[in-house]
Amino acid sequence: MDVYCVVTGQDESGKSVIVRNTAVKPVSLALLPGYEFHRLWGSDSVPELPSDGTPPAQPRYFPPKGGFRFAFFTIPPDTTARVDQIDIASALEEIQQKLPGMMEVLEPAHPGMHTTDTVDFDVIVSGEVYLELDDGAEVRLKAGDCVIQNGTRHAWHNRSSEKCVISVAIVGAERKL
Repeated sequence: MDVYCVVTGQDESGKSVIVRNTAVKPVSLALLPGYEFHRLWGSDSVPELPSDGTPPAQPRYFPPKGGFRFAFFTIPPDTTARVDQIDIASALEEIQQKLPGMMEVLEPAHPGMHTTDTVDFDVIVSGEVYLELDDGAEVRLKAGDCVIQNGTRHAWHNRSSEKCVISVAIVGAERKL
């Protein structure tokens, strides 16, 4: 998917200005063909205003407590060709380099299943997808539907023939267990 991002800020006199107006290239991974991750904005702390529009540091894919992320991700149909001949060690290193922290939350015994210390606001932009929770509980979501993910264990499954695009705003939370 092509994503174009406009970032605003304020100049020294306080006037609103366009700081960035560019296409954002997706992150793609050898181990997950067809998936795309567009990391658009985020911070590891509460933002301060006024802002000059300089992108804050966001070294990890998921934010810490008090941090946030804004992104799109694309899930290909489950029928998308899988990779047969791949160097697994290199592919895992690629994920760590491109999406730091992602591997730490994924469950190897249950592909796609993960839990994060975040509240996620997910909106299905196009296509359809199934959200799976514990014990196989599922709900089908289509364009325009949304999910408020409160730090629960979940996975996404695209059983359609078209890709699914999801917009997500993620807020770092404190888990008290």
